[in-house]
Amino acid sequence: MLITVSGPPGAGKSTAATGLAVAFDLEHVSGGDIFRDLAAERDMTPLEFNKLAEEDESIDRDLDARLRRTAAESDDVVLESRLAGWLAADHADFRLWLDAPLEVRARRIAAREDRPPETTRSKERERQESETRRYREYYGVDITDLSIYDLSLNTARWSETDMVEIPRAAIERYDPADDEGKQPVDAGFPFE
Repeated sequence: MLITVSGPPGAGKSTAATGLAVAFDLEHVSGGDIFRDLAAERDMTPLEFNKLAEEDESIDRDLDARLRRTAAESDDVVLESRLAGWLAADHADFRLWLDAPLEVRARRIAAREDRPPETTRSKERERQESETRRYREYYGVDITDLSIYDLSLNTARWSETDMVEIPRAAIERYDPADDEGKQPVDAGFPFE
């Protein structure tokens, strides 16, 4: 089974992806972890690395190609990244989108990274705008188009436990006999 977990920073992707990986005994592959590792290797913050990625598209393309290959070649994985649902395309058995209001996400990130919420909110807004532009420019993907997802959840309304249990229940209740078709993913990925 291939499950994708997508959404902006601070939405709870890692919490949900980790919980779903444990619940279904799947490997967890995180695009965010890979991105942060690449930033740290260059002694940069994720925001600085994001800005570099605006100038050097090979950063996004390399990361995304890696995640796309993982989706195409792996059956038992939870793939977590902002573009995971798009990158996995029709390989995904279940696509989950998580989000929360910017204020909530900024507060979560600030607490996690011990930063002031006001600064975090501003940086996350910049980061989100940067990524939205790049995804559209590189792949023709509108990250705000949630039509490809099987389930979208506002994580500000649910506990961390619920962020795992709600999609888990949906996945467990899935019956192929009732499936009338998932939304196809049509994106211009140059790395097929």
